[in-house]
Amino acid sequence: MPSQAIFGLGLGLPIGLGLAALGAGIGLGLAIARAMEAIGRQPEAANKILTNTLVLCALIEGIFILSWVTVLMLKGMLK
Repeated sequence: MPSQAIFGLGLGLPIGLGLAALGAGIGLGLAIARAMEAIGRQPEAANKILTNTLVLCALIEGIFILSWVTVLMLKGMLK
């Protein structure tokens, strides 16, 4: 592997993982905030709202975990 590619991976992997973590954190925060607002407006629909929010949060976390696994796989190419 050329040295430029190694430099690019060595620099891009932590930046990409940081951006993925930032995006997941913002997404989770917004999802929970909107769910709490919705429950405040319609308390009788709390179970449905919480179920949908839980599924959404799991999907957001899954995307972050997928990016983390990708970084670990690409990190193995650096050696």
